[in-house]
Amino acid sequence: MIENLNLSDKRILLRVDYNVPIQDAEVIDDYRIKKSLKTINYCLDQGASVTIMSHLGRPNGFDENFSLLPVAEKLSELLNKEVIFSDDCISDKALLKSTTLEKGQIHLLENLRFHNGELENCLDFSKTLSFHGDVYINDAFGTAHRAHASNVGIVNFFDETSIGFLMKKELKYLLHEISDPIRPFSVLMGGAKIKGKIELIENFLKEADNLIVGGALSFPFLKVKGYDINSPLINNEDIECAKHLFSLSNKLKKDIILPYDFVVSTSLDNYDNIDIKKVENLDSSDGCFDIGPETTMYFSQILSTSETILWNGPLGVSENPYFGTGTQQICRIIEELSNNGIISILGGGDTVAAAQKFSQFNTFSHISTGGGASLELLSGKKLPALLALEQNEK
Repeated sequence: MIENLNLSDKRILLRVDYNVPIQDAEVIDDYRIKKSLKTINYCLDQGASVTIMSHLGRPNGFDENFSLLPVAEKLSELLNKEVIFSDDCISDKALLKSTTLEKGQIHLLENLRFHNGELENCLDFSKTLSFHGDVYINDAFGTAHRAHASNVGIVNFFDETSIGFLMKKELKYLLHEISDPIRPFSVLMGGAKIKGKIELIENFLKEADNLIVGGALSFPFLKVKGYDINSPLINNEDIECAKHLFSLSNKLKKDIILPYDFVVSTSLDNYDNIDIKKVENLDSSDGCFDIGPETTMYFSQILSTSETILWNGPLGVSENPYFGTGTQQICRIIEELSNNGIISILGGGDTVAAAQKFSQFNTFSHISTGGGASLELLSGKKLPALLALEQNEK
């Protein structure tokens, strides 16, 4: 653990996840940057210097649209401190800056993915990156499910490694609070595709007291039950997945809780013909774009009996004001319950965006910074970045 390391006069190489939205060369959502500050400030307070590395987007070689320079400026603003920026991550100039940093100084490297070696987990690339520090700390939970040079290969070149405070908090809530939850434990799942969430749903059918499925994720289940759900989001593979999960739920004698009604229209941009229909009254012309009021009340009643809630995925097209009411009301119910002391855990980028839009963001017990990493961890999978650190400690 980071608290057990002597960081005084050390050069820290810190992997973070600054894969944040940038528009017109400005960061428009600094949540992930803010979540890294505790680890950065701790290292500085211990008398260390810090070199920070991250990726941004999926560039194909160098592309100024994916530069981390706007992130350096935002980080400097948040810390009220100069952040030295290098326009490459492995150049001699960048390495010289890292090796000559004084205690208390911060150095941000340019986008790791400007080099193919990052995604390829190239050991030569990892070795060169390792020259930036004496101690390696990984606080990038959002990339922990990827085996890349900066989070897996690199640990081979350090004697002292650790996770940071953000990673520690993610594991506390997504592993420990979920593996032994205060009950009743309710899981609310939304979003679109079922395929990437099969193992997650299987896991929660076994572990949760209530498994609630809404949004487009519910469509294949309702289709299997015989309702006239028509959506381009449903395919034959999704139908087979839903059948498999219904079979498992029957074996476990647990229900998959589904919507009763939807807010419908013929298209997302047709606001003149918006209607509310029960699932048994749907026809092939109906596009289901939000959960209806009966479903919202039903889901809210179940959630209100819970002591632990995990929410992943919006329940409608929540970015559209005409189809965001269900997600908004459920979000506010969970917010109210959180104020009353229950444990609330939110995961997934769209869920986080909804929480930012509809609630007081700091009310929830934990809002995960990882999308794919959260899903894999909650599905019971081992994350490559964490495995690498564990093996290095042996």
